[in-house]
Amino acid sequence: MTTTLPLGRIVRGSGPGLLLAHGGTGGIDANYGPILDGLAARYKVVGPDYPGSGRSPRAEGPLDLDRLADQLVAAAVEEGLETFAIAGYSLGGPVALRAASRHPERVTALVLTATFAHPSARMRLLVEDWLRHLRSDDQEAAARWAVLTAAGAPFLDRMTAEQLAEAVAGTRASVPPGAVEQVELVGSVDVREDLGRVRVPTLVISTTLDAMATPYHHRQVADGIPGAQFAEIQSGHLPFLEAPAEWLGLIRKFLDAHVAD
Repeated sequence: MTTTLPLGRIVRGSGPGLLLAHGGTGGIDANYGPILDGLAARYKVVGPDYPGSGRSPRAEGPLDLDRLADQLVAAAVEEGLETFAIAGYSLGGPVALRAASRHPERVTALVLTATFAHPSARMRLLVEDWLRHLRSDDQEAAARWAVLTAAGAPFLDRMTAEQLAEAVAGTRASVPPGAVEQVELVGSVDVREDLGRVRVPTLVISTTLDAMATPYHHRQVADGIPGAQFAEIQSGHLPFLEAPAEWLGLIRKFLDAHVAD
């Protein structure tokens, strides 16, 4: 029998509750670090790392979306949050949607960035390529592929050769132990039926230069959620690096309007 261990987490700030759900192969520090201070200035933020990322031990087997959503909600409740908004980035979007579907009495709002409900045929091809790189012995090539695929072209084009080399080296060094299981989950996610069940204020933030979870996916999510708001930022799949101030501003403006103190 697989043992489910509590998720390691960051807990910061005070105020209304905000649960963070990060992306595949990421972590709370990696995906929310540049905006964490800005979020914690207004909310009590709970940021759990998925199994195999950051502070959490690697899972003993494949990740399950229902179990992962329940683990995130449990982490928030353990930290004293009875109700909370959820900000989900990339894979964190489906995690947040499933959490809202399974625990509607606890979730007060959703902010979903660079996300998807179900991978398109093109995205499944990308996931297969991603897994092939992660499983290969050439981790330099894997890191180069990840940088070229995840970051928006304008962001990379502005880099010097030295900065780009640093980005590749940093990407190679930051791959978490649970990367394969997390990307496998990306490829199997299907929360299309969850979209119509959402009954809380929702903002979908589209990263318009995104080549991983493309704007096609962002619009599909927004169109499926009753009353969802839609916003855009000029960024690839890495808004925390490419447009952190704008990303933080959109999240705070929406939550300030829809989450009570």
